[in-house]
Amino acid sequence: MTAPVRPGDPIIVNVPLGERGYDIAIGRGLIADLGRRIAALRPGAAVAIVSDEIVAARYLAQAEAALNGAGVRTIRVVVPAGEASKSWRVLESVCEQLLAARIERGDLVVALGGGVVGDLAGFAAAIVRRGLSVVQVPTTLLAQVDSSVGGKTGINSAHGKNQIGAFHQPVLVIADTALLDTLPAREFRAGYAEVVKYGLIGDAGFFAWLEANWRDVLAGGPAREHAIATSCRAKAITVANDERESGERALLNLGHTFGHALEAAAGFSERLLHGEAVAIGMALAFAFSARRGLLAPAEAARVERHLVNIGLPTRPSDVAFEWPGADALMALMAQDKKARRGKLTLILARGIGASFVAPDADPGEVRSFLTEKLAER
Repeated sequence: MTAPVRPGDPIIVNVPLGERGYDIAIGRGLIADLGRRIAALRPGAAVAIVSDEIVAARYLAQAEAALNGAGVRTIRVVVPAGEASKSWRVLESVCEQLLAARIERGDLVVALGGGVVGDLAGFAAAIVRRGLSVVQVPTTLLAQVDSSVGGKTGINSAHGKNQIGAFHQPVLVIADTALLDTLPAREFRAGYAEVVKYGLIGDAGFFAWLEANWRDVLAGGPAREHAIATSCRAKAITVANDERESGERALLNLGHTFGHALEAAAGFSERLLHGEAVAIGMALAFAFSARRGLLAPAEAARVERHLVNIGLPTRPSDVAFEWPGADALMALMAQDKKARRGKLTLILARGIGASFVAPDADPGEVRSFLTEKLAER
């Protein structure tokens, strides 16, 4: 990670993937520099900006002005806001609009939005003309620390979240932290769950730092940028070591096996945001680890306490929804991308900062655990 040379300079985190490596620029006001960066990266290229209706109303004109000011031709593709846009129907529309605008293989797609837009636009870029370059400009905390980095793109299926997609690395990520100033508090807290995840996976010191500084992270300023940069650096190292999730990168799914099942059960709706599902999933993963004797119950309680302090849910009963039974959730968990030959894989922990991949989890034990947790009030 490169520290700023002067106050106000962006922090630069590199994702070291050889010739396909790229930078993540983190700092305030970076969208104004988007045109200069893209013109230098791809001289003469046109840009298709993919955004959703909410983000477009706030930031699309600003992004277009930055690009046009640098002599970059732009077209806009605006999709409905929300998880429902990660669908075959909307993907088809985006692809057809890119082709109709004559976006060529040497041009770029800019994903201006949160995780939904980043996943959708990234997947469209991966398949249109057999591959267009994509620049991620994430506008939510969750997207800045997680989904914009690492090249995982995709859409949802009736069978589960992100079941259809491709690995397609961006050529640049611009994390303008000023864009987070207008983010609703609920969405910011949901994104914070992915920040906590990096401490729980392999950096106990970072988790302790978050316990001491979470109020400053929520308020904005240097603590926020430090948390984002630390998270991006952790993900960059993991992606470089395991780009296609064959081993170590699976750790980044801490909380996601439980969380994705809950999201699917809730219909991928506003009832349960992705980061909220991950928060519940992480609390469940640590509670299950404690149940198996892998860590002290006090460690699991510490994780839950921090998430509660942030204002995140930590158990299914925290969400006003009539959850299906454990068998239905188990069926959804069986669709998890980490499943191998029908066997369930969980990310568990031997302590804070000591997570590991646990293949062949006993389905009976998991079902009993879920039954118990669903009954809690």
